Amino acid sequence: MNQSPNKTRSFPVLGAIYMVSAGVVFAAINVLTQWVTGTYHFSSQALAFWQYGLSLVFFLPTLLKLGAGAFRTAHPVAHVVRVIFATLGVQFFVGALAAGVPIAQVVAVDMTSPFIVIVAARLILGERIGPHRALATLVGFVGGMLILAPWSDSFSVYSLLPLGAAAMWAGSSVMTKQLAAVERPEAVTVYLLALLTPINAAFLLTSTGFDVATAFALPGGTVLWVVVALAALTAAAQYLLTLAYARADASYLQTFDNVRLPLNTLAGWLAFAYAPSGYLWIGALMIIGASLYLLRTEAVKTAGHEPVPA
Repeated sequence: MNQSPNKTRSFPVLGAIYMVSAGVVFAAINVLTQWVTGTYHFSSQALAFWQYGLSLVFFLPTLLKLGAGAFRTAHPVAHVVRVIFATLGVQFFVGALAAGVPIAQVVAVDMTSPFIVIVAARLILGERIGPHRALATLVGFVGGMLILAPWSDSFSVYSLLPLGAAAMWAGSSVMTKQLAAVERPEAVTVYLLALLTPINAAFLLTSTGFDVATAFALPGGTVLWVVVALAALTAAAQYLLTLAYARADASYLQTFDNVRLPLNTLAGWLAFAYAPSGYLWIGALMIIGASLYLLRTEAVKTAGHEPVPA
């Protein structure tokens, strides 16, 4: 995909504001998700379907204003691949929250995503990792293991779901960056929401044994209002995220993406009185530190000050 000159280097401060704003909205989404699935036992598959399906409805006014041009794309396959990654990430992530995995733990493990990208690039694309990337990846994964704490009594198979989400969203993030460079932000957002809905519907049907009436029964009462709120917040968060990637480099935005951990930790404490253990903070510091180290070494390499691959 060809990028227009300096497009992603324009307005970096604005890109950072969009990224942090998206983090605040996602923290609210995570609290509402865990609350409604835990309190009302609303299934994670049904929540994902209605949440993202209704998000498309909230985006319709903007879509009508833009017209049919919003759907025009020269990269349909890229959109489909991105949405497949994103859908699997959504299913794993929502499933973890619905299973009661603490919000801070889910988000902290999900932050290993950049390191998964590095490993995948080596295994699939044959890219050279180099000592700096290898060190950052090792430290990041050790931090993730400290947070997962597979040796503890509280560990369960559900604790692995955020790791699956991180892997899927690593692929989605790469595709988002590529598409944001050549597509309008509105198009990137609307294709995500439009394609997520039928794929989430397939997961929902499977979970109900293909009972259509049960699968697509509209929730009522408090659950309905929470789902509507989640849909509106999801549409806003996805649009803010796309705007951020369209206005600043992904490496620059990574620092501000790390803000989502304290935001979600605070949200989890306020909503559920969850106090993170010492292992979570140690692991989180290792992940953030490795991320910032990688950001620094990549910046030096890009500037041409380091001939050895990072």
